Amino acid sequence: MNEFNAELEIIGINPFVYVPERILNNLFVQAGKSKSPIPICGTVNGTPYQQTLVKYKGDWRLYVNLTMLADSPSRIGETIAVTVAYDPRSREIEPHPKLVAALNENAEAQSVFDTLSPSWQKEIVRYIANLKTEQSVERNVNRASRIVICRRNQE
Repeated sequence: MNEFNAELEIIGINPFVYVPERILNNLFVQAGKSKSPIPICGTVNGTPYQQTLVKYKGDWRLYVNLTMLADSPSRIGETIAVTVAYDPRSREIEPHPKLVAALNENAEAQSVFDTLSPSWQKEIVRYIANLKTEQSVERNVNRASRIVICRRNQE
């Protein structure tokens, strides 16, 4: 685990810290790449996180969200303690069985879903997988199927 202290900064509305070069180089070796995104884990002021390290406008940044650091947008300028390590664990999210069934039952929706960018597919799967009630799942699976079909008709 790599440790460092960094000043919390902000770009737009996103709090972040710069990761020191020596740590970046270590992460690149462990990840086997030096291109974004690099999956990482660690702690911020002792709170565990799982995150993705990204390069934006030429700089590598660790974005610090509210689950990593409470009230982070109002803490800009504060020095925080960070640990970071390469995280080879899969980030794959299993689609909810009802989403899988809906796509299997509707060839047109499946066809359109397959043409979406991987990030859009992942966002739909993630959103539905994290819903708390079966009623919400059902409602949003139906909504997603309709949106996907509408998107195809607009093209």
